[in-house]
Amino acid sequence: MSTQVAEPLTRRGIPIDRDLRILALGSFANRFGAGAVMTTSALYFTRQVGFTATQVALAMSVSAVVGIVVQMPAGQLGDIRGPREVLMMFMTGAALFSAPPVFARTPWMLALLLGLLAAFERSAGAVNQGVIAQLATGGRGVLFKAYLRAVTNTALGLGSVFGGAALIIDETWAYVAVFFLNAVFTGFAAWNTTRLPHLPAHPREEGEPRLAVLRDVPYVVIAAITGLFSLHFFVMELGLALYISKHTEAPTVMVAVLLIINTAMVALFQVRLSRRADSVEAGARALVRGACWIAGGFAVVGLADRGGAWFAVAALVAGSLVHVVGEMIGSGGQWGLQMGLAPHERQGQYQGFAGLGFSIMAVIGPPIVTFFCVDQGERGWYMLAGIMVGIALVSVPAARWALASRARYGVTTHSG
Repeated sequence: MSTQVAEPLTRRGIPIDRDLRILALGSFANRFGAGAVMTTSALYFTRQVGFTATQVALAMSVSAVVGIVVQMPAGQLGDIRGPREVLMMFMTGAALFSAPPVFARTPWMLALLLGLLAAFERSAGAVNQGVIAQLATGGRGVLFKAYLRAVTNTALGLGSVFGGAALIIDETWAYVAVFFLNAVFTGFAAWNTTRLPHLPAHPREEGEPRLAVLRDVPYVVIAAITGLFSLHFFVMELGLALYISKHTEAPTVMVAVLLIINTAMVALFQVRLSRRADSVEAGARALVRGACWIAGGFAVVGLADRGGAWFAVAALVAGSLVHVVGEMIGSGGQWGLQMGLAPHERQGQYQGFAGLGFSIMAVIGPPIVTFFCVDQGERGWYMLAGIMVGIALVSVPAARWALASRARYGVTTHSG
């Protein structure tokens, strides 16, 4: 049953609860620096350092794999040692390793430094999800994650402005400054965690398996479903750009325009469109509603190759607007499922595991997206639309099964 939120989450756009304000501020600082680096890093390493695009891509793939490996153990460490202290440790490590990649002069050194940074960043992210689940209680979990998504999108956008300035200057010192800017803001986010309240550790009980989530079969199924649902993010981030350049008459600048539209919509409406996903069954229904909007957006985008430049631009903008509505509704559904089924004392471990779905999709998604959006063209967009609806429909019976089986798997403190 959905719980009622006793008071508004925010007042004038700021969380009312002090602990949630601290979390929001830390997330903003962390993603602001990341936005600057994301805008500049690939061009810096290829144009200034002299690496090939393939070498940079391989180094980034190494960091992605490292991120997959560390998430779940890091979340469990937060549960058993105390999430605030573990988060502080990982955030400090991320701050210390944010700048060193800028000094890499060989591909293997870049891979090593990016891997170390990913280990700390992904570990911190997994523990932070557990902290959110413990602090945003009383039906506020999904709404607060929606609020954080709006905050982080805004931070990424503002950070990219600083990254864009470095691209305009196009000097080595400007790129180096961006990496150090990221280190400073990550360091601030690390210090900010010291202001959070102490959260009790939940040491592993005698006889309890080391990674209990792996034995929670229904949760594993739900994590797989929400991970597959994340495919649509990569469709719009990668597939849309390739489709625009390979199949339509639209100018390539539309890639940036559509990204700005998406960021602005999420910042404005994510919280509002996540209000009806604050329980497990409501989350599954939200996933279905979101998938229908996403499918509609894909279908409209697929029409962009049928006419000239202006027709393509209109189809791309309309399709992206429809898609982002589904993205926001569906994200609320994912959070409702992932948080509502997890035990309160193992949120770090469970949320770390749930995050694996997105991380694995980041590795396998690009070739899937390329096949549908580039090789198949318009037909591929319709196929993807059907896949998204199919994934979401499966979540409804799966969520009911998972919710009914909580006691059987020893999960007695869930909020679903």
